[in-house]
Amino acid sequence: MAFKTFSSSADSGPLPFKYVPIEEVERLEKYQPGGYHPILIGDILRSRYRVAHKLGYGAYSTTWLCRDYQSNTYVAVKVGTADSNDREVDVLNYLNHSTPLDHPGRTMIPSIKDRFVLHGPNGTHPCYVTTLAMCSVSSAKEGSYKRIFQAMTARSLIVQLLLAVEYIHSKGVVHGDLHIGNILLCLPADFDQLSIEELYEKYGSPASEPVIRFDGQPLESSVPSSVVPPIWLGKASEEFSLPESRVLLSDFGEAYRPSTDYRYNSHAPMSFVPPEARFESECGLSFSADIWTLACSIWIILGQRPLFEDILATPDDITAEQIDTRGNLPLRWWEKWAARHKYFDESGKPNQGRQVRSWEDRFEKHIQLPRQQAGIQGFDLEEKAAVMNMLRSMLSFEPEKRPTAQDIVKCEWMERWAIPDFNKSHLGGAGAADNSRDAVPP
Repeated sequence: MAFKTFSSSADSGPLPFKYVPIEEVERLEKYQPGGYHPILIGDILRSRYRVAHKLGYGAYSTTWLCRDYQSNTYVAVKVGTADSNDREVDVLNYLNHSTPLDHPGRTMIPSIKDRFVLHGPNGTHPCYVTTLAMCSVSSAKEGSYKRIFQAMTARSLIVQLLLAVEYIHSKGVVHGDLHIGNILLCLPADFDQLSIEELYEKYGSPASEPVIRFDGQPLESSVPSSVVPPIWLGKASEEFSLPESRVLLSDFGEAYRPSTDYRYNSHAPMSFVPPEARFESECGLSFSADIWTLACSIWIILGQRPLFEDILATPDDITAEQIDTRGNLPLRWWEKWAARHKYFDESGKPNQGRQVRSWEDRFEKHIQLPRQQAGIQGFDLEEKAAVMNMLRSMLSFEPEKRPTAQDIVKCEWMERWAIPDFNKSHLGGAGAADNSRDAVPP
């Protein structure tokens, strides 16, 4: 699961403010029937999991760092709102128990260690216990001034992400929400050796803030007496070494099986949404939609900024950037796009005075230049050509022209540059024998 330290649009809905706002915590008004379950630091869940800190929150859950007294390890416990469903845990259970057991991408899917329900003043809450992670790729970048991964680390992260996608696609599952906030980086093996007191000493104690009603009245039982901002277990992106670059693909709440489920909308971040979700949603989305969002994720792992800029952008701005980068839209989409004249003339040429950034320009300014400025290795001309060829194919406007995940594993950039670095990270040094099954064969 991705441990989000921000609220989604669903958090900031029409609920009126009832409590004094507190920064970096979940929307307090969602502690109501159907909403969050009130949890305090020190609580014991299911007579087994001691709540040590908060990991994050989203529209339909809070996630907690807990000490499992039975296994003597740290785990992540995701507590759903009373109106949430079990779709994510059902998908993960299916992927955890599917064959083949030796597919390297299978190890990059979080394992479900336990599931249970909590009964409280706001209803019955589905809960599940899963692997604890350090941070997301997104938060590692946000925790860095340079916002860049070392070249070898970036290559290894991309291979693991691709293998995870190849595995879930082989099982008939589309992730539906691929982006770097849902790509988690694993903790070191010795993390479980920390006592809770040592955890606080190293990462900081929970900074509890009292919950106060605006009207000064006492709190109902549906609301916790205090809340805490999430703990930060991560580090800056450039500090991740090759052996530390181990990935879990998380947040399967939007996952679906195209053979039985029909999806017409993408819930990925706006700059990641595949164009068919906008122009041909009636046809439904499938595995090719993941390939588009995978390409957008690969781009930002390689560089510093997203391929399509989303700051203050509208969906029409993103479409214009996609055309600037990848060329003309399919004619049926072009004719359907009412706002095209704002950006292009009828022949498809950019309107005079509009700044247009080509694919080449974006690669230099988003990837190569930031690496040079940060003193971090970039990519030579031969590798650059190979990675650009791969991404171009993944970003074909026509969904059926995009390669499959299995195809991408076999492309030149993967075979010559990325997979060798991945194999070094999984086979080199201590524990090589244990990790040999995770390597990608030449």
